[in-house]
Amino acid sequence: MASSTLSPSAPFHDEGWIRRLEPLLAAGTAAGADLVEVFLERTDHLGVLAEQDTITSVSPAFGMGAGVRVFRDGRDGFVSTNDLGESSLHAALDEALAMLELRRISSTAPGSFQGLTSLRDFALAKQPWLDYCPDLTEATARLLQGTHQLERHGSHLQARRGSYARNWQEVLVVASDGTNARDIRLHQTVGLSVLAADGDHRASLSRRYGTTDNPDDLRHWDVESSAIDLCASAATMLYADYVEAGQFPVVLANRFGGVIFHEACGHLLETTQVERGTTPFADKVGELIAHPAVTAIDEGVSNGAFGSLAMDDEGMEPQRSVLIENGVLKRFLSDRAGELRTGHRRTGSGRRQSHAFPAASRMRNTYIAAGPHTPEELIASVDRGLYCKSMGGGSVGPTGQFNFAVEEGYLIADGQLTRPVKGATLIGEAREVMPRISMCANDLELAAGFCGSVSGSVNVTVGQPHIKVDAITVGGR
Repeated sequence: MASSTLSPSAPFHDEGWIRRLEPLLAAGTAAGADLVEVFLERTDHLGVLAEQDTITSVSPAFGMGAGVRVFRDGRDGFVSTNDLGESSLHAALDEALAMLELRRISSTAPGSFQGLTSLRDFALAKQPWLDYCPDLTEATARLLQGTHQLERHGSHLQARRGSYARNWQEVLVVASDGTNARDIRLHQTVGLSVLAADGDHRASLSRRYGTTDNPDDLRHWDVESSAIDLCASAATMLYADYVEAGQFPVVLANRFGGVIFHEACGHLLETTQVERGTTPFADKVGELIAHPAVTAIDEGVSNGAFGSLAMDDEGMEPQRSVLIENGVLKRFLSDRAGELRTGHRRTGSGRRQSHAFPAASRMRNTYIAAGPHTPEELIASVDRGLYCKSMGGGSVGPTGQFNFAVEEGYLIADGQLTRPVKGATLIGEAREVMPRISMCANDLELAAGFCGSVSGSVNVTVGQPHIKVDAITVGGR
């Protein structure tokens, strides 16, 4: 049989893969599975870290593998393997079937499988991307340029760091419903961070940038501008006073300010949370769950955005999903399992870190939409409060309780920005905070990041315009 001689390293558009995978899908459905899905993956990763004026880490990584998933009566079994040989794929299928008390039979009966459709190939124009990316020499030179610019524009810097990561991935998704889709993805991120210290004063800040499907991303990075911006924030925050705790209005800046909506509310609108019974919004479709000023969107189609994709990890093209419109919950993000178990239609949101994870409903580019106001109008509406220019890390509970550090903040007094403050933490719960977002500005921007959940870490963007929260708990001293 032709498929028996197919090399596992053959490109995924090679017809030999179809001859190898169709019998696998047929065998799974003949054994009694409602659906069989195979996710093939090949990756090429490069990570580089610069500290001070030295490259301290270079981390290349190469991999390939497959994830085999079978469904029956609303349940599923999943097995992964890093061996793309024919016997290994069939062994993975056997293990996945066994999880559902199914067993392959010797009969050649096709079950419900009627063959794969023609390949939808999103990768043809992307084939040479890996060759166009910066090589190690060019990447290290750019990072050292970044740490040098930090030294040039910063003061009292105890640590200067730059990092670069390039992730190239080829995938093929086939399923017994006929799904047959291939893609090549390219994600690159670059970041700078500093630690400033002067006596008892400390400030630690960072910036990260990232795009999808742009081989020249690192070459287009404005190193000096990034360094100037970061060093200016570090100099301001170094001598800032600590904020006093309390509950008062907060204005959150655009771009990465959207991480709070992503973490505190976005995850609650994924069908993985509906399945687990951990979202308070499970039965709220059509009801008001946020202030009428809030419209929230998740999509995978913005050109170059870090969470964009030509197809999800189940072979479906992404959609633009309005999650909340004028405060009213409109829909949930759903993958194949989510549609099967909750009835919410798929949205092209089935995502996974690698072949080692089954896909799950995950966010892509998630943001609060722009409103009619200017950022200045939001600040002017606050008598006494806090302006959060940039956000740091935080944590979120399973039902939307959150706390997030404010990396750079300023007090607002009588509608004006005043002195900088540090040590602030925003504390709240999605159900309480969403109805208090009363004003949205007209300056929507997105920011790159990574999101960890049940199917591993995936690239996303968060975003929003400047928004005003009428009242939120601020932890401090």
